[in-house]
Amino acid sequence: MTSRPVPGADPAASRRWVTRGQPGAIAAVAAMITGPSPHAVLLAGPSAVGKTTLAMDLAAGLLCTAADPAARPCRACRSCRLVAAGNHPDVHRLAPEGPGEQVVIGDAREARAARGVRDLLRELALLPVEGGARVAVIEGAVRMNEDAQNALLKTLEEPPPGVTIVLCVDREEVLLPTVRSRCARVRLGPVGPREIEGLLGDLGLADASTAARLARLADGRPGIAVAYARVPEAVTIRDELTRTLLDLLPAGRASRLAAARDLLGRARDLADALAEPVSAVVRPGGAGRPVAEEDDDESTGPARLAPAERRRAARQLLAVWRELARDLAVARLATDDDLAGRRAVHDTELLEELTTAAARLPDGSLASFLERLDRIAEQIAGNANPELAIDVALLAWPRVRSAAA
Repeated sequence: MTSRPVPGADPAASRRWVTRGQPGAIAAVAAMITGPSPHAVLLAGPSAVGKTTLAMDLAAGLLCTAADPAARPCRACRSCRLVAAGNHPDVHRLAPEGPGEQVVIGDAREARAARGVRDLLRELALLPVEGGARVAVIEGAVRMNEDAQNALLKTLEEPPPGVTIVLCVDREEVLLPTVRSRCARVRLGPVGPREIEGLLGDLGLADASTAARLARLADGRPGIAVAYARVPEAVTIRDELTRTLLDLLPAGRASRLAAARDLLGRARDLADALAEPVSAVVRPGGAGRPVAEEDDDESTGPARLAPAERRRAARQLLAVWRELARDLAVARLATDDDLAGRRAVHDTELLEELTTAAARLPDGSLASFLERLDRIAEQIAGNANPELAIDVALLAWPRVRSAAA
């Protein structure tokens, strides 16, 4: 697997990195590997841009046994192979789980308690199995509640010898200032479409035309592109959601509200489809999704999703919705001879429909709606009722003017 060369390194050296399209971040991590390594690292950037992948690159480099530090990770030694296989005994991983999708404080000594920060710290207090460094990777660290962050704080201040703790976050401002201040920061940004196309090609997941479309749909997130490529049904579901939302542009209040249930159901299917390849690669053996709660009210269906599943479905729907609203805004501004503007649309297969619909939307309505979506996403993150939040979004969805008007 290849990637863009690390700044200052030869092209052959770049093949040692699994991370794609992040030259600045790779250079920062390479400097940590050659030493001295910080005891805590904060990898910050949008979801699915490669934070966990870079964390595992860092783990491989710190645990690598190659004689020359500049050649680490070598990808050939026993330690590198164990990291690549996901079973190195000195790599400890923690991720959100349970109904609340939280990284909890935890305590393995309590019956049926979810594994949490205390359990991770107890593991780090033990001697390394392989006799070298130890690396802890906390995925989705923004999901640590305040108790969990405070439990981690003392270890960040006085870490055990040879331990590096890596926090992967989408929004670092959510973490306590005391936690952020004790970490070396590395920023990751969206990855260019060419890099994503190359990744899909190298993995043998898509032909050139499919890779190009998936790279656009992924919007700079290689993890999403890989998920789409591995589960083609996910693209079908996404297309279905997009067309349903387009069909609702001329619809009235009753029709919009009637569509909410089906939209959330398909969004949950999409979230499941996108999560499967990620969980298989990133978190082998991880906890499953929350079990649905039985609902005695047959009028609402045979089963009611657990609260975390309902929020996850709503977040997935909002993500597709935001991309569609953004594409409509781009299509509204792009002219027939504005090739660059037309190419800026995520899904160019819908360009004609997007252009037609966008021309009939009231001025400023899309910008206003995008702001409303941001507020709704924040409310869902704050445990607002997902169904009510989606109803609000459906009623706020701009309505196209009639063709005669």
